[in-house]
Amino acid sequence: MTVYEVIDAKKKRRVLTEEQIRFFVRAVAQGRASDAQIAAFCMAVLLNGMTDEECFLLTDAMAKSGETPARPPVPGVIADKHSTGGVSDSTTLILVPVLCSLGVKCAKYSGRGLGHTGGTLDKLESFSGLRVGLSAAEFAEQIARVGGAIAGQTEHTVPADKRMYAVRDVTATVDSIPLIASSVMSKKLASFADVILLDVKYGDGAFLRTAPQAERLARLMVRIGARAGRKVAAAVTNMDAPLGDAVGCNAEVREAIAVLGGKKNALARLSLFLAEKLAAAALSLPEAEARARVEETIASGAALQKLAQIVSAQGGDARAVHDPSLQPLAPQKSVLCAEKSGVLRIAAKKLGEACLLLGGGRQREGDAVDHTVGILLRKHAGERVQKGEPVAEVYSRGNADEACSRAAEAFSYPRAYELPALVHTYIRAEDL
Repeated sequence: MTVYEVIDAKKKRRVLTEEQIRFFVRAVAQGRASDAQIAAFCMAVLLNGMTDEECFLLTDAMAKSGETPARPPVPGVIADKHSTGGVSDSTTLILVPVLCSLGVKCAKYSGRGLGHTGGTLDKLESFSGLRVGLSAAEFAEQIARVGGAIAGQTEHTVPADKRMYAVRDVTATVDSIPLIASSVMSKKLASFADVILLDVKYGDGAFLRTAPQAERLARLMVRIGARAGRKVAAAVTNMDAPLGDAVGCNAEVREAIAVLGGKKNALARLSLFLAEKLAAAALSLPEAEARARVEETIASGAALQKLAQIVSAQGGDARAVHDPSLQPLAPQKSVLCAEKSGVLRIAAKKLGEACLLLGGGRQREGDAVDHTVGILLRKHAGERVQKGEPVAEVYSRGNADEACSRAAEAFSYPRAYELPALVHTYIRAEDL
């Protein structure tokens, strides 16, 4: 068997065998498949699709292509959550402390931002000194001692996916649903989480633009998880407007802290919805009781204190949890005002792009990120505004004209506009 033969079979719309898929993934992980061959395989999958069985076999092979972290010797269920990416989405910084404060162990491997979407690891590094590069032993030890950890995956974890994703990113094959599903779920299956919740975004600020696309991806990933013996569910959620009121690392971390302190907005609603679902599944609770426990741990301050413990355990300055001045915003402020009266509509992608122009994101892997720049919303999508009323503040260093212009493009003022429901649907394996 050769790599060429596997590519040729998929090009001819044949269903790949388990032997062919495992051979190809080994070749990718071991460097025997060239970038050109990976690109050809990915394009063939994009154009010709995969069966559910092929998707599972590809996911399983990629999950086993590198090191698999040993499960920490802790009692009970370990939970994990994954988002497909969006703008002003800091749910992980809220959800993990909430669950850990309820006694649910959380093993969260996260990523960095790329393009208009923010990355959890970049936001965590807003805490001075915090380390996200934990070894497998450090990761497991922190889960056992503190209850949870948020870190980047090691270079030896799922190496086949790392190579394939890097090629997909530059060959216009990122939007293949079988390849998205296998990429996401290979990393989930390579970890030791028993209960996994997927937040699959759709809309203006997401990689998937429509709810049917997001549902298709969510159902496929839930089926893959169930086939692998994991308890997996997926929430299909809207990302037309930014999820929170802040875009940019320091600004988003400050807002996540505010939510743990009781702030109410769309970010809080989604974060607590996801926390309730995971708590109910991990602790075998009725959803009403899980909801009550989530609300109580925030009201008591226990969840906020747990965030401080996680930050401290990873070497970060936990004083910033209680002192916003330790996560400053850039010194130059520009105020954006409504250009006319109407109902405010906010295009999430444009705001993400504006933050990128400020230096708050990266266009290429390895770019530096300015944690202090960002955008604060003063009005929410769906609110009625008057001409000249402030709608946002842009925090920058130096000339911010281009970023302000891009941010202004995000705001429109129709006579009527109703923001889609935040949660479109919730999918469990038993419902399929």
